[in-house]
Amino acid sequence: MIVSSLFILIVAAGTLAGRLPPVIIGIYGVVSFVTSLLYWLDKSAARRGAWRMQERSLLFIGLVGGWPGAVVAQRILRHKTKKQSFQLAFWVTAVLNSSVLGWLLTDSGSSFAKRMLE
Repeated sequence: MIVSSLFILIVAAGTLAGRLPPVIIGIYGVVSFVTSLLYWLDKSAARRGAWRMQERSLLFIGLVGGWPGAVVAQRILRHKTKKQSFQLAFWVTAVLNSSVLGWLLTDSGSSFAKRMLE
């Protein structure tokens, strides 16, 4: 949870410093919320023995920005925390997403993001 909190603080700081368009923090917030909801739905389905969400879908939504919400959901729900292969893949997606954000904080990445969002 500390990692997620620090990440969100970095995104907020990058936004306040003008390095990131404000929409970026909104995207992370919305996608993280949706990701938390999907983890909750998957955990609920697991308890009922119902149809489950594919792991690659959970990993993909984490990759596109939902990993902070996934970290929170994993800890609160105790969902997907024991399966080591999933955790490894999950943290790889989090690092990839964070790397892209790190690039967006550079001069070239910042100008690219601004051009794409205009």
